[in-house]
Amino acid sequence: MSLPFVMSIHARKLYQHRVVGIFQQFFRCVSTKKVNTNIKSYGSKDDPHSVEEASSKGAIRRKKSLYSETFPDNPECEKYSKYSPSSLTLEQLTDFGSKTGTEKSSFEFLRHELPVRLANIMKEISLLPNTLLSMPSVNIVNGWYKQSFAEILEFENSDADSPNILSKFTDTLIKIRNRHTNVVETMAQGVMEMKEAFGTDGKQENQIQYFLDRFYINRISIRMLINQHALLYGSQLANHPRHIGCIDPNCDVVEVAKDAFANARFLCEQYYLSAPDLKIECFNVKEIGLPVQIVYVPSHLYHMLFELFKNAMRAVVESNLKSSDLPPLKLLICKGEEDLTIKLSDRGGGISYSKIDLLFQYMFSTAPQPHTSSVNDGSAPLAGYGYGLPLSRLYARYFQGDLALSSVEGYGTDAIVYLKVLSNEASECLPVYNKTAYKMYDSDVAVSDWSSPQHWLQNGSAFRPNSTITTRGSSIGTVHKVL
Repeated sequence: MSLPFVMSIHARKLYQHRVVGIFQQFFRCVSTKKVNTNIKSYGSKDDPHSVEEASSKGAIRRKKSLYSETFPDNPECEKYSKYSPSSLTLEQLTDFGSKTGTEKSSFEFLRHELPVRLANIMKEISLLPNTLLSMPSVNIVNGWYKQSFAEILEFENSDADSPNILSKFTDTLIKIRNRHTNVVETMAQGVMEMKEAFGTDGKQENQIQYFLDRFYINRISIRMLINQHALLYGSQLANHPRHIGCIDPNCDVVEVAKDAFANARFLCEQYYLSAPDLKIECFNVKEIGLPVQIVYVPSHLYHMLFELFKNAMRAVVESNLKSSDLPPLKLLICKGEEDLTIKLSDRGGGISYSKIDLLFQYMFSTAPQPHTSSVNDGSAPLAGYGYGLPLSRLYARYFQGDLALSSVEGYGTDAIVYLKVLSNEASECLPVYNKTAYKMYDSDVAVSDWSSPQHWLQNGSAFRPNSTITTRGSSIGTVHKVL
C-alpha cells in the first residue's frame, strides 16, 4: 500500500490561506487558532495503513486492514484527514445565523469543514478490528460515509456566487442527513453481529467503546452543521420563530423538561399501565426571579432528559410492582454563574457501585435486547439497545457539559446533567485523528499494577502517568498527565 498523501509546503500554505479566508468570512472575530492548520503528517512508522512498522524489538508485520481492501486509499480522504476540525461555540453559531452570516459564506465553510470531519472519522473506522469491519451492517455504514464524502467533494471548486450551486449544495446536505438517519441503529446492529459471530475480548471491547464515543459525537457535530445550514437557507422552517436554525437563544429548560417527561410518561404507561409523577424545583441564582433559560439546542436537551426520565420511570415501576403508590421523580434545576445543573432523583432501587460505569458501556442494558428485525422497522422500544445513557452523555459533552450518575443501592439513583451557562464557553468537543488516537487502537490491554483491582481501577489507567482519561471540558480521549 502507498504511504499517506503528504502535501508539499507550497500546497499547505495555499490550503491554509484558503481556509483562513473562508473562516474569517464565516465569523467576524475568529482567532487563527480555530483554523485547520494542524497538519498531521506521519511517516511509515506511524502510518496506520503501513504494511510494515518499525519497532525497537524488530520489525512487526501488520496485516492489511479489511477496510483498505474494501475501500482502497482515497487521496482526498488522506488529505482532509490531516487537518483538525474547527470547533465552534454556540455564540459563534448564533451570531452567524442572526447577524453576520450569508448562504455563500456558510457554503464556503461547510464544503471544507464537513470533509475534514468525515475524513477524520473515516480514518478511525479503518483501524477497527477486522471482525467488526466484516459485518454487513458496518459495511453499510462504511458505504454511506464514503458516498457522502464524495458528494460533498463535488462542490470543492464550485462557484460560490452561483444560486444554483448554493441550492444544489443545500439539497445535497439534506440528502446526506437523511441517508445517515439510521447510522446509530445500523452500527449497533454491526456490533451485535460481531458479538454473535466471534465474541469479543477485553482489547476489542476497549477499542470499540473508544471508537463509538468518538464516532457518535462526530455524527452529532456533522448533523448539527447540516441542520443549521438547512434551517437557515433551506425550505425547512425552524420549530419556533425565535430559533436560530436549531438553536434556541432563550431555551426554557423547564418547558423542555416537562415535554420530555410527558412523552416518557406516555411511553411508560403504554408498557406498564402506570407511571410515577414528577416534582420540579427550580432555582435561578444568576438571574433571581427569572425563568431558567440558556442558549442551547432544545432537541439535544430533550434527548438527554427523555432518556433519563425513561430509565427512572422503568426503575421505579419495576421496583415497586407490589405497591399501588409509585414514589414520584424529583427534578432539580439550578442556574449558577458557570453551570446549569439538572438533577433527576428516583426511588427505583438504585444500582450497585460496581455497575455504574457499565451503564455507559455500549450494548450493556438491564432490559432485554430488541429483535434484530426492529432496527429498521421504525419502532421505538422503551429499552434494550443500551445506547440511551452513552449517547445522552455524548450530547451533554458535545458542548462542554457532562452527565453523571450517583446511586444508592437499594434506594434510588441521581442523574446529573451539567451544561454551560455562557454560550461563548460552550464549544464543540470534537474527535481528532492523530497519533494519540491511532495508539488507542493499537495498544494492548494494560496489566493491573494493583493487588486487588477495584471498579475504579479496572481500566488500569486511573493512576498511571500519561494515561488516556477523559475529564470534563476536554476532548474525548485527550491525554492528561496525572501528577
